[in-house]
Amino acid sequence: MTATAEDRIHSLSIWRGPIDIEPLVGGITNRNYLVGNDGRRFVVRLGSDIPVHHISRANEVAASRAAHAAGLSPAVIHHEPGILVLDYIDARPLSADDIRNPVMMSRVVPLVRSCHRDVARHFRGPAAIFWVFHVVRDYAALLEAGDSRHKPLLTSFLEIAERLEREASPFEIAFGHNDLLAANFLDDGKRLWLIDWDYAGFNTPLFDLGGLASNNEFSEAQEEAMLEAYFEAPVGDDLRRRYQAMKCASLLRETMWSMVSEIHSDIDFDYSSYTAENLRRFERAWQDFRNS
Repeated sequence: MTATAEDRIHSLSIWRGPIDIEPLVGGITNRNYLVGNDGRRFVVRLGSDIPVHHISRANEVAASRAAHAAGLSPAVIHHEPGILVLDYIDARPLSADDIRNPVMMSRVVPLVRSCHRDVARHFRGPAAIFWVFHVVRDYAALLEAGDSRHKPLLTSFLEIAERLEREASPFEIAFGHNDLLAANFLDDGKRLWLIDWDYAGFNTPLFDLGGLASNNEFSEAQEEAMLEAYFEAPVGDDLRRRYQAMKCASLLRETMWSMVSEIHSDIDFDYSSYTAENLRRFERAWQDFRNS
């Protein structure tokens, strides 16, 4: 932990007496810390706006508050520019293996559906829209301007994104989390929580479902079970096709997110390997989509 980070956390006016600070590992967008104070524990997130990733901290705070009001996420205790303090939940983050378990999936899917149905009712102030196809186009421009080593792939990416946008329509709109990595689900032994609302905004629910499946490497049977559980009905060919298009778009966006992070992030993380892994998943999903 840097002296600057420790000083910033110590300087917050909310503490009562001395505090203990411990870095939390695993974040690839923010720097997170566990802080003990006066018999309680808190999570402190340090991070300013990240325009290259369309992250607005004001939007994250509003989404975090709305998600707490909807009963999905821990309470916001304090915020100021570059700092967000959340109530600590004594829980373990899920793994991809956890989420693929049918019992856990039966708990995860209703939580995602609740996000889509309930969070917007509590959201206050200007709200963002997270449109993956716009994000892809903007990432392509950033990678071109930044002379990324991945520039030869960009023309193909943009052509694929245009086709996916056509194939995924028509679109239902809901309030999405838009970053359904396994570690953003917490299990406290009694219930699940959904955390980290950096990318939250209005979107099609199929993007979150595609991200849930692709981030956790669902089998085809697991995807079908997820869709039937979410929609509470058998899945028709049209819905399945639109879902597959959004799953490809989710993987393309995650791949390009990592490519942009390679040249813009100062967090100590192996983005190059993360790019390679997500590019492999995207290429496989795109080939399956083309052949379907």
